[in-house]
Amino acid sequence: MTFLITIIALALIFDYINGFHDAANSIATVVSTKVLTPFQAVVWAAVFNFVAFFIFKDHGVANTIAKTVKEDVVSGQAGLIIVFSGLVAAIIWNLFTWWFGIPSSSSHTLIGGFAGAGIAHAGFSAVNSDPILKTVLFIFVAPLVGMLMAFIISLWFIHSFRKGIIPKIIALAVIAGVGFFLYKNLEFNPEKLAKGTHYEAYINQVIFYSKNFKWILLASILIILAIFTIFLNTLNANRANKWFKRLQLVSSAAFSIGHGGNDAQKVMGIITAALIAHGSIKSFDQMPVWVPLACYSAIALGTMSGGWKIIKTMGTRITKVTPFEGVAAETAGAITLFVTEALKIPVSTTHTITGAIIGVGATKRLSAVRWGVTINLLWAWILTIPVSALMAMLIYKIVSLFF
Repeated sequence: MTFLITIIALALIFDYINGFHDAANSIATVVSTKVLTPFQAVVWAAVFNFVAFFIFKDHGVANTIAKTVKEDVVSGQAGLIIVFSGLVAAIIWNLFTWWFGIPSSSSHTLIGGFAGAGIAHAGFSAVNSDPILKTVLFIFVAPLVGMLMAFIISLWFIHSFRKGIIPKIIALAVIAGVGFFLYKNLEFNPEKLAKGTHYEAYINQVIFYSKNFKWILLASILIILAIFTIFLNTLNANRANKWFKRLQLVSSAAFSIGHGGNDAQKVMGIITAALIAHGSIKSFDQMPVWVPLACYSAIALGTMSGGWKIIKTMGTRITKVTPFEGVAAETAGAITLFVTEALKIPVSTTHTITGAIIGVGATKRLSAVRWGVTINLLWAWILTIPVSALMAMLIYKIVSLFF
């Protein structure tokens, strides 16, 4: 039991480190555009990191992480040593990259560490290849999706500044498309809610909406942006900039929710794997409620601590970001995180927002992006999983000598 408590404590410490390591993802653009002071920004991001606890209820990403190593391998004392070794390796890599201001992925170091420790125990057959392959694939896909979406949203804003009917048509099409999506996929039934004749049906409908609130939230943001672009060409540059600063509060909040929902779940998966290995629970479905509550709290507290070195890299070194570009980058990042969470794919919020920032920079000109910095970041991303895995393998071999 003492070893299990130690592992849970280490997991929450990792979650806390993840928060201040990845604080830059949520607040770099909102700080660099001077919409919020650094202190205001970390508090803002931390609050919405925790709000994700009430929004993401399926825990699909956590389940994927828990299954990185096969269940029959993660069992008993050996299973606890695997989880412990993976966590220690992930913490070391996270602190190393934080110290040097490298925005690497906390998600990938956790997966790499967990997989590496499993391999050290039972060879490569210990690892479930499906979640690993998906994660490796999305090292490249997530930033590319974020980049493309940010590029499109930025161009949409740029064209909306001009006089013309096309941006308005696009905005109306977005509103209609999002509205149709909500109607078809969320089973909207205002008559049933209004009449309230079937109490059980009413409760079920409310529960259904609460479980899908993430889509309602994302749809609301897109509709707000679409309505805003309709009137954008009636504003002068100064007034438009003021409005974009207000909208950046919304977009940064949405991205912080996506960040909390995605990253806290990864530690939830690790703690649940440890509980199963110890025999405290039998399956992932029996995850105690204190696990998500503790994980969301830890990442929120970590975010409040900030990670100023990485904020500098994300907010100023990749490209100079204006308020409207900040809205585009954060909205693109939030969409990417919400969709990948629904697909149960553990992606890196670091990679996602970096790609989005590159996307908005590329709308000005390709030379506006500091590609040298970007290439260095790419190397860190590629090395994270294998380096974390090797460290975890070594730690597992050392720890095993004492048990």
